Amino acid sequence: VSPAGSIAPATPMLEPRSGHSATLLPNGKVLIAGGMRRNQDFYRSAELYDPATGRFQPTGSMAVARVGNVAVLLPTGKVLVAGGWVGHDCTDSAELYDPTTGKFQPLSKMTARRGRPNATLLATGDVLITGGADHDAPGGVATAEIFRSADSRFEPLGPMHFPRIAHTTTLLPDGRVLIAGGRGATVTAAAEIFDPVTNQFVITGSMLTARYKHSAGLLPDGRVLLAGGSDDRDWTGALNSAEIYDPRTRAFTATSPLHDSRFKLPDEAVQLASGRLLIAGGSTTVEVYDPKTQKFIVAAGQMSEPRHYMTETKLSDGSVLITGGYPNSDRASTETWIYRP
Repeated sequence: VSPAGSIAPATPMLEPRSGHSATLLPNGKVLIAGGMRRNQDFYRSAELYDPATGRFQPTGSMAVARVGNVAVLLPTGKVLVAGGWVGHDCTDSAELYDPTTGKFQPLSKMTARRGRPNATLLATGDVLITGGADHDAPGGVATAEIFRSADSRFEPLGPMHFPRIAHTTTLLPDGRVLIAGGRGATVTAAAEIFDPVTNQFVITGSMLTARYKHSAGLLPDGRVLLAGGSDDRDWTGALNSAEIYDPRTRAFTATSPLHDSRFKLPDEAVQLASGRLLIAGGSTTVEVYDPKTQKFIVAAGQMSEPRHYMTETKLSDGSVLITGGYPNSDRASTETWIYRP
């Protein structure tokens, strides 16, 4: 057995999905929404994973079939689902999932169309939504907005300093948000901080490596790990490098590399009860970053194929549900795994 825990196959989803969202609900179930079967074949459907039975069951459908959407659990217990691609275009549509009724309810539109934006639940209970692609800016936009949970409306913010898609956003312990990497005209190493007190974006130190489609996670000491992703070469430019942002020095420093180069990762790396971070996707293995040794350790067990745009969701018992994604083709998978620390 690996000291990094293990992954094992679990019950498949009802539909093959990649680019979907997965959200832990207050009742311990996981809402899986949207995604695609293959290019241009997107889902309105959603399903629920029940850890008590280990099975998936259908739930209500969204108003819009979407892939590359965001989903955030709000303080009310409902889930905000917003943005993504619909057909060949990006959408500004948003909806709210109510676990008590199992239904989605359409909301007023976002202030901009966003394919694959990022969303972060702020300490205030509001949601910061940044970047993503627009029809006229497939490389990513600089616009941002806030979803006000109290009255379910979207409010525009001043723009970020850089256009971004496939960036990461990480809530820092002081309530600010680190926004790193992504792509505008090219893949960037630039990072900035959103301050919810001033509603302003402020430039901070740059990453050592330009990266997008990477993963980022909060370490127990308040620093942020950024790992993997790719450069402008995309499939041939996948990275194994990793670095750490320290909010006190506003600087990035290198840490030990991943064992595997990997990209098209979940934006947020799951923080385990031990304080370690789980990095999954883009490879047949999963790795755990140990902040004590500052090294990645490979977990026992392997996936059948590398998975891109899959999800990882920490369950109530501390294990992690890993779902879907696509291998080195555009056909999504129904396969799921459970990671146990």
